Amino acid sequence: MIDVLSAGIIVADHVCTPITHLPAAGELVMADGMLLTIGGCAANAAVDLAKMEVKVGIVGRVGADAFGRVVSELLRDAGVDTTHIKVSADADTSQTMIVNVNGEDRRFIHIFGANADFRAADIPLELLEQTKVLYVGGYLVMPAVTQDELTAVFAAARRQGVKTVLDIVVPCKGEYLSQLDRLLPHVDVFLPNNHEGKLITGETDPLRQAEVFQRLGAGTTIITMGGEGAVLVAKDVRLRSGVFAVSLVDASGGGDAFDAGYIYGLLHGMGAEDCLRVASALGASCVRTIGTTPGVFTRRECETFLRQNVLKIERI
Repeated sequence: MIDVLSAGIIVADHVCTPITHLPAAGELVMADGMLLTIGGCAANAAVDLAKMEVKVGIVGRVGADAFGRVVSELLRDAGVDTTHIKVSADADTSQTMIVNVNGEDRRFIHIFGANADFRAADIPLELLEQTKVLYVGGYLVMPAVTQDELTAVFAAARRQGVKTVLDIVVPCKGEYLSQLDRLLPHVDVFLPNNHEGKLITGETDPLRQAEVFQRLGAGTTIITMGGEGAVLVAKDVRLRSGVFAVSLVDASGGGDAFDAGYIYGLLHGMGAEDCLRVASALGASCVRTIGTTPGVFTRRECETFLRQNVLKIERI
């Protein structure tokens, strides 16, 4: 039995501690540390949930290479059920090089690799009978995941009483509403960030972005805004939350940690405000160190942090 099935993007991340400046051609710049670790929406959220003592399994694709073996082992070591990871024999494992520079946003170099082979049909429908939440991370950037196939999976999940949670990755400007209009009515919680919301809706105001997604049928929409907090819109409530004050080292994975925290709240029957508190705490914990998962709170650490810190939440 698992509480959450996390499906979607799996990545091997190569990440450095912040450096003073980007090297010029031929220049060597020293970093204090460099890490090979887990990345990708589905993998990050799965590890974060496992740290919160949630029983979680993952569905995704890796390549038949050393990085695929390393990532699968790291996931298992973190307590994630990797039984349903598939190996794409003719593709490399997806990898991202994350370059952190003091005082600047991250820079990424990425190969998509085996994630291009992932399909909604990879999600075993029989698992829906033994889980409580289905999370899909990275929709809109995985070329083989079609709206109709994913809609069928989400509809099947909801018939089983499973909560459905969707996060997206929007790679560039484009027309995306036609890839969401039939899917969102089957989504209980939709979690884009404000930059993605703008690219999809054309609206700059996160509240208006959320309203567009609500009109398309999403149960609850949460627009995350990085250091500016989040906006939540549901049928009977509208909330704006701030952030917990922490030292920012590496923002990679913060959104995925937020997702994991919100899912944790759903599993424990929390209301929207308490879900936001846990989500914001996990998101804040993530960015304190390099890598997408090493700094994320354990359950005990999260509970202690929430007792000692207050998150500003206001009704809109």
